[in-house]
Amino acid sequence: MLKRLLRISVTVFLIALASPLVTAHDLPTNTIMNGFVKIEPHQAHLVVRVPLDLLRGFSFPLKGDQYDLAASGPETQHALGVLADGFILLENGVRLTPSESSGRLSPFADQSFQDYDTAVALARRPPDLSMGIANGLGFFDAQFVYSISSPKSVFKIQSLVAADLGSITKLTVRYLPLDEPSRAMIIPGGSAPLALNPAWYHAASGFVMLGIEHILSGIDHLLFLFCLVIPFRRLRGLISVITAFTIAHSVTLFASAFHLAPKGAWFPPFVEMAIACSIVYMALENIVGADLRRRWLITGMFGLVHGFGFSYALSQSLQFAGSHLLVSLFSFNVGIEIGQLCVLAVMLPALALFRRIVPERMGVIILSAFAAHTAWHWMVERWEALKLAPWPTLDAAALVTLARWAAALLLAFGAANWLVKWARSKLSSGVKLPESRVEEPSRSAG
Repeated sequence: MLKRLLRISVTVFLIALASPLVTAHDLPTNTIMNGFVKIEPHQAHLVVRVPLDLLRGFSFPLKGDQYDLAASGPETQHALGVLADGFILLENGVRLTPSESSGRLSPFADQSFQDYDTAVALARRPPDLSMGIANGLGFFDAQFVYSISSPKSVFKIQSLVAADLGSITKLTVRYLPLDEPSRAMIIPGGSAPLALNPAWYHAASGFVMLGIEHILSGIDHLLFLFCLVIPFRRLRGLISVITAFTIAHSVTLFASAFHLAPKGAWFPPFVEMAIACSIVYMALENIVGADLRRRWLITGMFGLVHGFGFSYALSQSLQFAGSHLLVSLFSFNVGIEIGQLCVLAVMLPALALFRRIVPERMGVIILSAFAAHTAWHWMVERWEALKLAPWPTLDAAALVTLARWAAALLLAFGAANWLVKWARSKLSSGVKLPESRVEEPSRSAG
């Protein structure tokens, strides 16, 4: 009986072990589709290359282990009809229907989709019968032509091809607008329609929401903000700190968007570890006591690091800014500030309530110790990741970059110092607020 149970257990284990392997084997290995969208005065052209690994539902005729190109006409027309439904192009929110289409099977080694003109010429030609295409190892190239109302319309695109795979599939699109520079973007499969050339107000609203979502979902940024405000009981000191943080992260956010940030695989893990270090430092400073009048200075230094962190969330989305890069950057920053204000609106009353329950000094220590403990684990984990990254060499280009950043830092801190003094002078000479909000912060966490 025992041996029988043992055999059954081993059999079940082997089946369970083999099941994921079979599932993984069934998944496509090539999930990247390439395409071009070109806008002309009265037409829009979509040319796309789809790996045959994503079109397993089609029955292109075979001759041995290769496709029978001479007999592939009927199934090619079927594939064009399905792909016309799978790639959705919209003009001002209205779906366009292709007036013309053409397509063909192409071998895996074909490199014609490196530019638009070559891709169009290939999609319009009949397949080369002298070239063999192995079963499942080629591409299906298609061109669709749409009539449009105006080249200035807002065009959106959506990919539903192999939608059951979700974001595993990607559509890499090169957008070629009329009389404007081209730009590239990567569209995840199954996502909502994405604008190829958004209006400035659409880009602005989208990036404001992106900034709000990022700050509200960034637990490390929120924990740093929490450490900043724990010891403060007065509005005046807190304004200078938040101002310094805002200016600092704006500088590095904008610099990163214009490709002025340090390059290399070492930099992203360095930034992530530095963010964890900033939380640990600020929490320990709360515990031992600090001069809160000067906290804006160290906050500004750490704000530069957090700005690089914000830029990583932004980098993948800037492709959807269209020609409105500055508007999108400013809007993303506005979204971050709105998110911070929302968090502070909840955080400050909660801290005030906590001080009524726990003695103030003890409360600062307890909350800061919790933040330090959490960030310390992040710091250790991120340090392990940083050690695996290749470090840069200190050459002439690196020294030039370092000098530029040193100048930018001096300018940023000079601007922050002036704004802090200006804000304090306005608060001192302006209308007096209630006593509980205008007193100077103490020189320690107590």
